Amino acid sequence: MLKQTTKELLLGSKNLLAFSAGVDSTALFFLLLEHTIPFDIAIVDYGVREQSKEEVAYAQQLAKEYNRNCYLKTAPEIEKNFEAQARAIRYDFFEELIKEHHYNTLLTAHHLGDRLEWFLMQLCKGAGAVELAGMRECELREHYTLVRPLLHLDKEELLEYLHKRDIHYFIDASNSDTKYRRNRFRTAYSQPLLSEYKEGIKKSFEYLDDDREALILESTILRCNELVLFEKKNRRSDIYHIDKYLKSKKHLMTHNERAMLGKQKTVVIGRKYIVSEYKKYICIAPYVEKRGLSKEFKEKMRLLQIEPKLRGYLADDAEAVEFLSALFS
Repeated sequence: MLKQTTKELLLGSKNLLAFSAGVDSTALFFLLLEHTIPFDIAIVDYGVREQSKEEVAYAQQLAKEYNRNCYLKTAPEIEKNFEAQARAIRYDFFEELIKEHHYNTLLTAHHLGDRLEWFLMQLCKGAGAVELAGMRECELREHYTLVRPLLHLDKEELLEYLHKRDIHYFIDASNSDTKYRRNRFRTAYSQPLLSEYKEGIKKSFEYLDDDREALILESTILRCNELVLFEKKNRRSDIYHIDKYLKSKKHLMTHNERAMLGKQKTVVIGRKYIVSEYKKYICIAPYVEKRGLSKEFKEKMRLLQIEPKLRGYLADDAEAVEFLSALFS
């Protein structure tokens, strides 16, 4: 069930599996075992369901039985915006483990249904081809590669795999709670569509992946402290890379901010970041309002042709100023 290219990638990596004891991650756990792929697991207990203790115990039992490390995080109480806060806690935990234990790859059990839900939600709020394409099987992150080995499979295929092997898994009742938008889309739209048009939907995502590769040109990132530069390509690619970087900093751009990036050379994002075109690069840095800059510093900025709104950050980062001076000398 795993693609050959995915197996080859993972066999040579140190892998961490995001585990929940549900259908998807349990199926992925046993598929990895089946293909002798090395991995450890990480699970988060949000403490909002009594069953979560049983899920943690099952994760620890599987890890012990199959000689894997199992990392557990007990999340603090989440008072509002549960889905977004839970995701942030989860990925912060995974990324801490990746850095501490030198994992190359984070594996998640997203499947075709998850991808279709994302597609439909983006379609309904307004999105371009790149956003509609959504999840990718492999994504390069700052310190690791995010891999979704099940993205070509739907939940029914995963359930069939588990039932044939009599493998235990848990059902999270909150996944049926329609107060969450994703669950409403799943129940009303994605599940009925997949039950009738699964092969066509798979083929459409293959086409969308090809289109995204043609639209988005890769760009090397240059860094100095909190200053980031990447070479300009085309407007579509540039906005994609800006969005991707800001998401890595836990900031989601608004529709208006994205629209402004398409029209202006310098945009302040959420009063937290400054994004500015500079020569053949896009610069991103924390947005700092600063008054009383020295004449010497102002003159240096003028000679370097630095956007005024970027100067507040650079006033406190001499290393970044020297980095820019050396880059464009």
